[in-house]
Formats: sequence, C-alpha cells, structure tokens
Amino acid sequence: MKPAPFAYVRPTTLDEALSTLADGGDDAKLLAGGQSLVPALNMRVLRPAVLVDVNRIPDLDHVERRGDALVVGATARQADPRLRDHPILAAVLPHVGHTVTRNRGTVCGSVAHADAAAELPLALVAARGSAVLASVRGRREISADELFLGPYTTALAPDELLVETIWPIPAEGDAFAFEELAQRGGDYALCMAAAHVSGGELRVVVGSVTASPTILTVDPERPGDSAAEQVEPWGSIHASPAYLRQLVRVLVGRAVGRALEDAA
Repeated sequence: MKPAPFAYVRPTTLDEALSTLADGGDDAKLLAGGQSLVPALNMRVLRPAVLVDVNRIPDLDHVERRGDALVVGATARQADPRLRDHPILAAVLPHVGHTVTRNRGTVCGSVAHADAAAELPLALVAARGSAVLASVRGRREISADELFLGPYTTALAPDELLVETIWPIPAEGDAFAFEELAQRGGDYALCMAAAHVSGGELRVVVGSVTASPTILTVDPERPGDSAAEQVEPWGSIHASPAYLRQLVRVLVGRAVGRALEDAA
C-alpha cells in the first residue's frame, strides 16, 4: 500500500517546525528517522494532513555531556557512536532493531513513539531520565516516569516536539543490567526487564508485558517471583499470559541479580 495524500513540509529552523505543528494540530506528524512512521503511513494506520520533516534543522543531532547527564538531540541516530559513552545506552542499543534501522532511527523518535515493546522508552525510565518538549509556547522538561501514558501514548501535546532526551550519568558504585527475550534478534521483545542500582536504590522496570514501561517494587530476596506477582500480561499469538509471566520471573531475576552483583 501507499500513504494517503499529505502535505510535506521541510523546515530549516526549529521555530518554523514548531509553528507548522501549532497550525497542523492533531493532523500533523513529525518525521525524523521514519523507521516507525513510514510503515504506518504505508499501511494507512496513520493519515496525517501534514508531515513535518525535521532532518534539515541544524543542531538537533547533538549528543553531548551537560553536567552529570548525556543529552541526546531529536535527530541523533541510534547508531551514533557518541551514545556508547553512556553505559545504559551502550547496554540497550544493540537490542534495538537491526543495524540498518539503527542507522536511520532516532533515540528521541523511539521515545516519542512510545511502543510498549520498544527498548529505549524502558531504558529512559530505568535511567531516571527525562525529556525536553518544545512548542511555540516555550519549553518544558518532563520526567520519563510521567511521560509514558500507554501504548503509543505520551504526555506530549499535539503541537510539541521532543527536542532532547536527558540521560543521567551513573555514579561510581551504580550498576545497570538489561535482559530481553525476542523470537529473533532485532525483533520486538516478548518481555524485557531492566534493573538499575543508583545511590543504593534498586529500580526495576519491565516492558512488552505491560502497556508502557512499568516500575515494579521487588523484593531483592525474591525479585523474579515478586515481579511476576505484579504483572497481568495479555498474551498474544506468540506467547500465553502464563508464559509471559514466567518470562518476567526469569528476566527480572537475572537483571536484578547482575545489577546487585555489579554494584557490590
């Protein structure tokens, strides 16, 4: 199939892009990497009236250290080697799609897309990160804990562009572990789990089996069992709810075990 007709706008400044979004409202969509958007357009799952291509806007592809965080701009690609400076991104990005899609896909685009089975939204929550949103009304920063509302649903307003994601740099003594199971390498995970020890506090986040990245309160003495008790997977043609709950039990147990061991 081919996309339904739409107007194509390629702004060269951020102000122009934000103005176009404000005028387009719910009928406007942003194009950065396009690895999720273009297939949805081709299948006519999405039918925007206006497509706003932000790839020609300078200075949106930055990846830079600011204080105690790594800041990733809206058009920075998932394959950007500068992302490897952050241990959480370095651990998670090899699981994101394939090399070809990472060459075009953007970190911020994946976060804004908010697929429940995508690794980067889960990683941002696990990292205690945040997102910077811009519109003609100004900028605001929102924590990853408050950003994701459900499948493909975020706290972004229709006229807002996610211009940066902020990834706190782990301190000495912190540790992170990520686990996922997919049918094939590069596929979306059937289940994924991350454990992050920061300042002596353990944060556990699961994805794919929940509607959005979900923080669980686990018992360090029985992390897998206590995590499995808190999820209600809906199941699919690939895995039953009971099987997915067992994956939560196993993957959370592995992630927490590795994180606590590394922190110690």
